[in-house]
Amino acid sequence: MTFKFFDSLSRNFIELLNDKDDYDVIIIVENEKSFTAHSSVLMCRSPYFRKELKNIIPNENNIKTITEPNISDEFFDIILKYIYGGIVDLENVEPKFIFDLLAAANKFELEELTEKLGNHLIETQSSWLKSNFSLVYRSIFSEKNFNDFVTKYPNLIFDAEDFNSLQESALVSLLKRDDLQLEEVIIWEYIIKWGISQNPTLPEDLKEWNNENFTTLKITLQQCLPLIRYFHIPGTDVWSKYPNLIFDAEDFNSLQESALVSLLKRDDLQLEEVIIWEYIIKWGISQNPTLPEDLKEWNNENFTTLKITLQQCLPLIRYFHIPGTDVWSKVKPYKKILDKQLWEDLKQHFMAPDKPLKSIILPPRTILMPTATFSVIITYEHVAEISSWIDCKSSPYTLTNIPYEFQLILRGSTNGFAPQTFWDTCHGHANTVVIMKVKETEEILGGYNPLAWDSNAADTGSGGSWEKTDDSFTFSLKNGNVQNSILSKVKNRDSAIWNANKTSQMIYGPWFGNGFGMSSYSSDFTVDNYSVCSSTNYDYEKPIRNTTENNFSIVNYEVFKVVKKTS
Repeated sequence: MTFKFFDSLSRNFIELLNDKDDYDVIIIVENEKSFTAHSSVLMCRSPYFRKELKNIIPNENNIKTITEPNISDEFFDIILKYIYGGIVDLENVEPKFIFDLLAAANKFELEELTEKLGNHLIETQSSWLKSNFSLVYRSIFSEKNFNDFVTKYPNLIFDAEDFNSLQESALVSLLKRDDLQLEEVIIWEYIIKWGISQNPTLPEDLKEWNNENFTTLKITLQQCLPLIRYFHIPGTDVWSKYPNLIFDAEDFNSLQESALVSLLKRDDLQLEEVIIWEYIIKWGISQNPTLPEDLKEWNNENFTTLKITLQQCLPLIRYFHIPGTDVWSKVKPYKKILDKQLWEDLKQHFMAPDKPLKSIILPPRTILMPTATFSVIITYEHVAEISSWIDCKSSPYTLTNIPYEFQLILRGSTNGFAPQTFWDTCHGHANTVVIMKVKETEEILGGYNPLAWDSNAADTGSGGSWEKTDDSFTFSLKNGNVQNSILSKVKNRDSAIWNANKTSQMIYGPWFGNGFGMSSYSSDFTVDNYSVCSSTNYDYEKPIRNTTENNFSIVNYEVFKVVKKTS
């Protein structure tokens, strides 16, 4: 059995730090503030001090002096206490303070502390890091450890609001790394996004691009393109996500038939079938340069030539999944290269769709839908914070151990902003979080209701009915200039949640206590400043807004059902 006494050891070393009788090092920091320390401890704990102290000649009293004019006494006091006692207190400090402390720890080569602070910022303050990207960027590309830090968490850079303002040299520095923790196809997408953003005159629709547009992008990315690991992008990603890279390539017509057949066999080719048909015809004609340019001049022999050229490709087209108008305008002109039975079945398919067909009908291709963002207002960092409040935790969950899933029930920009929509959609749902973004200020406010919203509430004299709970709370979330979240727990359980009756539902949405809720006399939460967040909501512990202005309108709002994760 092994007994460990780290707590008492830490206390003893802190006492040693405070002992002014036996020091042999003086460190002078910003504003001429001086600290005393012991060389043996500094050299053991910090590679930086080990190197510095070896090169300093002691004075006649055998004391060595180190000058660090660029670090404040506040940060150095924390650093020194960490070196001696292994303790850092981060209670009630701003993210900027933690970031600056991280920079100080990195300077003194305190790897354990640097990594711990970095992970803490990532897991609990990722939105602050993204909002303060310029500050992060300046530090990242001047310090090796910070550069390593970002390779582990590259989304800090790539998902930052101002990623497009990243300097080319910084982007190149990242791309040169072998340990960037992102799939290559995702890196490619970010690079394209960055390059396009540097040229705001480029058409938004790629289909409208001409050769000059592509040349512009190529010149912009000339330092980045050679650093992409193209051959480590899965073929499925290239072919299914970016088929135009192949079909729109200048040398598409030189593509080998076997490669074309391989593409056509895929079910996940991300192109409409009629477009695939047009590309195939284009490729087939290019293999026979003697064919007349004008289709009206073609004879039977010309069609036979094209049919023979495309004999391996034609059976792979999903003809019955081409819209009827496209069949008549784009397939019919080439009907002579199709089997007669296939053409007859195609006509029958549109004229008498219930009759059986003799031709083989291939399944439709699977066109992937873009993955929707779980929220347009909050981040997963916010989810972690709200989840910790639900479970009455003193500190937020990390992003990797959030115990709940936030399932979207309603989004104003999708479902509408009428009060009645809230009651129609959320009736019967318990354990819900309401999130709203305030117009003009961009504040994020919200509340948690463990009870079920009830659209059939009786009128108890208040235009609805009050529901009792000890577990509801309201909050404001850090966002941009708002650096700290505010949690306000229910104080008066008898007036925790209010359900509007049928008449009141024309005006009122969700309400928490007497002083916080959404309402509109115009049947639109975004227009008339009738939503309320009072600075004197006596039913909850504290105000959640730093303003005396009680009324507001919203930009958007969302309601999530909070569901315990099963694994």
